[in-house]
Amino acid sequence: MKQDLLIVDENSESAGDTSGPRQFLSFRTQGERYALAIDSVKEITEFRSMTPVPMMPAFVRGVINLRGHVVPVIDLACRFGLGFTEPGKRTCVIIMDVESSEQGKLRFGLMVDSVDSVFDVEDNLEPPPRFGTGLRADFIAGMVREESGFIIILDINRVLSVDDMKRIASAASIASTEQSGDDAEPER
Repeated sequence: MKQDLLIVDENSESAGDTSGPRQFLSFRTQGERYALAIDSVKEITEFRSMTPVPMMPAFVRGVINLRGHVVPVIDLACRFGLGFTEPGKRTCVIIMDVESSEQGKLRFGLMVDSVDSVFDVEDNLEPPPRFGTGLRADFIAGMVREESGFIIILDINRVLSVDDMKRIASAASIASTEQSGDDAEPER
């Protein structure tokens, strides 16, 4: 069974180019539609079993092995305080890179109910509302109007604060150390 559902071209134009439309990946969590800037998305994989990491926040569901790399997986619904995501047929993990001033680039996965599509936004990105979305206002980069309502554009750097990213990176490091320790022979 093929695990990779989508791999984003890493050689595509930089997000720093503000001329023309910006692209976003839309997905669903707990029935709500959200989106992320496509430039931070590296690939989308099917949901698969994870290794739990003790003493992590509840929204860190565990780590996965992605081609030999340990990747922490965040349950986005749980991060938003909406309860745990129940894995289903369309449950996916969005693999992303996020910049951290102290740790450099961090790779992690976001567990979501389903991925919808990639869409362009030209000039209809509206500022985030001050109230009424059920999310912390600082998690929202903006909103896009569509026929059936709005798509909430997430600011992933805010969704995972610096403190959260430190804990996530630490979890990946611990899991990686434990994984490599399993391969070693015990000392006598």
